[in-house]
Amino acid sequence: MDRRIIAAVFLMMLVAVVPALIFKAPPSRPVATAPGSAAADTTTPAKAPAAVPAPSPAPQVSRAPVAALAGPAKTPPAHEDTVLVSSGLYQYGFSTRGARLISATLTQYRSMAKSSAGAPVDLIRPGGGVLDLTLVSGPDSVPLSDWTFTPSAKSVTVPSVGTVPLTFTAERRGVTVTVTYTFQPSDYRFDVAGKVVGLGPSGGVLLVGLGHGVPNTEADSLANGRSHALVVKPVGKSTNLIPFYKIDAGTSRDVAGPFRWVASKSEYFVLGLFATDTAAEWAGARATIPAGTSKYAGHASIQVSQPVTGAGTFRYQLYAGPMEYNRLSAIGQDFDDVNPYGIVGFRTVIRPFALFFRQVFVWMHTHLGISYGFAIILLGLLIRLALWPLNQKAMRSAMAMQAIQPHMKALQEKHKGDAPRLQQEMMKLYKEHNANPLGGCLPMLLPMPILFALFFVFESTIEMRGVPFWWFVDLSQPDQLRIIPILTGLSMLLLSWIGQRSIPPNPQAKMMMWMAPVMFTVFGFRFAAGLNLYYVVSNLASVPQQWLISEERRKKHPPTPPTPAPAKT
Repeated sequence: MDRRIIAAVFLMMLVAVVPALIFKAPPSRPVATAPGSAAADTTTPAKAPAAVPAPSPAPQVSRAPVAALAGPAKTPPAHEDTVLVSSGLYQYGFSTRGARLISATLTQYRSMAKSSAGAPVDLIRPGGGVLDLTLVSGPDSVPLSDWTFTPSAKSVTVPSVGTVPLTFTAERRGVTVTVTYTFQPSDYRFDVAGKVVGLGPSGGVLLVGLGHGVPNTEADSLANGRSHALVVKPVGKSTNLIPFYKIDAGTSRDVAGPFRWVASKSEYFVLGLFATDTAAEWAGARATIPAGTSKYAGHASIQVSQPVTGAGTFRYQLYAGPMEYNRLSAIGQDFDDVNPYGIVGFRTVIRPFALFFRQVFVWMHTHLGISYGFAIILLGLLIRLALWPLNQKAMRSAMAMQAIQPHMKALQEKHKGDAPRLQQEMMKLYKEHNANPLGGCLPMLLPMPILFALFFVFESTIEMRGVPFWWFVDLSQPDQLRIIPILTGLSMLLLSWIGQRSIPPNPQAKMMMWMAPVMFTVFGFRFAAGLNLYYVVSNLASVPQQWLISEERRKKHPPTPPTPAPAKT
């Protein structure tokens, strides 16, 4: 089995099959799962009632206090103040109108979007907000976004050690709402605790807004838009990821809980809500795509629901930050699943490899002090050395199979119509030339999970985001000069040429010698520069081994022409 054929088939699978699985067109109506299940979801028109599914049985609330809060027309105040909360990692901005989060600036990350290139990443869309609160009692719902809250401070600086709170208080018609945020200096996650006094003895339901989708922060807005998704963690079940592009514009997707956490993600950043009380887990979530929104805009309004106890209290946490695997993993509750590192059907195999190589890259960069580009080069060399014995066996077998192709063709002509005799002669030919038709296949399969894994490492690892190397602007993006894909094709061509020096002329092998490098070059234009760099290094590291094996075969098995089939009389 020719080595280049296997590589070409692998790349075609990677480019043609994988994107089709990842970016499958959304159905006109998502199929609802069994009602009452933890991961059940349904699609409804966007104008459906605002209340998100409540847990069963739904809490019985006293409607009078909530209904009375609606009062006359809700006209937003003409003025609102912003309270800034600053640390070395972030600067959050909270509005006094609704006590909601209206900006989440990550000081250590820069936007690469054309409209905001170079500015610090802000996870809140302009004019939007996160942690909008709405009180619900039966058919009545009162948004708190038009309430004017009084903050406990005009600005907050989070100390390097310890925590600091920020409290907002508002009152209307005998009902008092207090919301307290507690921040830590080295964590993108902060606590939210609140209390509603005067709601009624039976409590109610609180709707918490998770914004309208993380704004675009990447140069490739289309690829970033494909990554936007609602992610939920049902209690006792696996994580469920619902891409925004699978929800039709103008409709909503409801997902029934209970959930441990609910998140809205983009390619590299995430907003996640955590239930900190097992008695008040997230009851449900709703994602609404505005009418007229393009398929990959990454724009979706998300609300989650949580019961409010009879004491009127509620608690949860918000993570507003990067998808750094170590941070997500340290939080627990499988929050690292928000960054899948793979696709459905392949994730079980790919994810362990991807996480391992991600850790290797980060370790090399952190502990050895080398750049990520040189870490890729070093990893390519180390993997090729580790696979040297298997690769040697595969090369020898592949070259032996190529060498006997003309002989096999002659046998097929000679014993046409006599399958048993043909099989017997072919086995004899394999033994005579020490060739095994399967000998090169299994060793060749081992690098495939590595290449698949590295594909997702460069696509999803935020540590690689925006990292330059040599002439590459960004290792996680395609080479803008298209030099490295061409080098990939040339390195493949060199390996094929060396391998065919020791075998008889074979038109099929000669055609593949040119076809596979051209295919890899064209497809490589769309791959991350880091992935192409790894493959070039891997190919070049194989050249000495390919040369030695080729010379060894030329000495032991000089090319001989096949025995022609006897002429028919």
